[in-house]
Amino acid sequence: MSYDFLLASWGTLGNLSPLLTAARRLHRNGHHIRVMADPAMRSEVEASGFAFVAWRRAPTGKAADPVDVSDVKDFLRQAVFDPAALYAADVRDEIGRMPTDAVLVLDVLFGAALGAEASGEPFALLSPHVSNRKRRKSAPKSTPPMPGWPKHSMCFCQVSTARVPIWVFRLSQMSTICSIGPTGFLLATSRVFDFQADSLPENFRYVGPLLDVPNWSKSRQTEAWRAPWSAQSGRPRGLIACSTGAQGQRELFQRIITAMEAVEIDALATAGPNVDVADLRAPNNVHLVRGAPHDLVMKDVSVVISQGGHGTTTRSLINGLPQLILPMGRDQAANAARVEAKGAGLQLPPTASEAEIAAAVNRLIAEPQFRKAARLLGEAMKVDIDRSGLVDEMEAIAAIGRAARPQPKKQPLRKSA
Repeated sequence: MSYDFLLASWGTLGNLSPLLTAARRLHRNGHHIRVMADPAMRSEVEASGFAFVAWRRAPTGKAADPVDVSDVKDFLRQAVFDPAALYAADVRDEIGRMPTDAVLVLDVLFGAALGAEASGEPFALLSPHVSNRKRRKSAPKSTPPMPGWPKHSMCFCQVSTARVPIWVFRLSQMSTICSIGPTGFLLATSRVFDFQADSLPENFRYVGPLLDVPNWSKSRQTEAWRAPWSAQSGRPRGLIACSTGAQGQRELFQRIITAMEAVEIDALATAGPNVDVADLRAPNNVHLVRGAPHDLVMKDVSVVISQGGHGTTTRSLINGLPQLILPMGRDQAANAARVEAKGAGLQLPPTASEAEIAAAVNRLIAEPQFRKAARLLGEAMKVDIDRSGLVDEMEAIAAIGRAARPQPKKQPLRKSA
């Protein structure tokens, strides 16, 4: 049976990519997909073959995803709570415009979930992050629920009851809705990478990482990719990957690059869309580019240095690579905590000196236990990817929506004269 799915994304390509991976899997199973996202994402969505719908009332660009994340409470207010009613209205309008059996929403879009709820459609939230559970058997005691997030800021359906009171959303405009709860919560990470929780809500599912290569990367970079280092060089190679999100990371990225001058390594540094390559200086052993296909680069390096976004962290582990992570915010510290706790890498604060960064990279290169741990963890994560239940979960949710939708009344057959 074919279903109609509406997928809602937020912010940058880094957030859109896992949602498009989910869209491709659903489409391969015969379902109809349309994607609601920032207007800047139109080309990426349409290149994937899906119908694109732009946010109309909801904020877009930097208004939707503020650069400054130093004050987490203020970031959540600007990006999540204040515009939630606008996201809700846009989703409700779109559901009214086209038949929709179920909605898949990135977990930060609380308002979009409210719009689905108000329309009477079942929905799931997709979280391309680790769990925000407060109690975990395997987590170090010093690990906070989600490093960098205030304790009172509960991630939508990662709370124990999977239902959040309306006051959390500060939506006086939608006071008629008392509480909301997703039909399903799909955690797009590997269970073996995450810390083990004492208990999980019934609607909570691990569906494995969603890591399709973005179209812009495949079309613009893969064909043109040439390794910058000599095949005869006997030195280790590394990838320095700057975040695709805007976090004011230029100074940190420069410090990492400069630190490589003190390391016997050949490195490729990818600046990404939010740091200007012209503003950076690189020593002779670092090749600086705006972007490169990380899947290909990771086949050719022995260490990765990054801020610890979920995509880069997961790709590195799947390729068996130890990592140095310098988290700046969002989910990066949570990823770093898991990498370090599982012995697959090290983490430093974003204020770390060049000497500290160089020393950590030298350890990752010289001490084989990091690479061994990364390889073993990566192999286990591949198994989780291969047995992902994302399509089955969404089909089950859509079946609920289809069954609840009013069916047209059948006209009685007329008796022949």
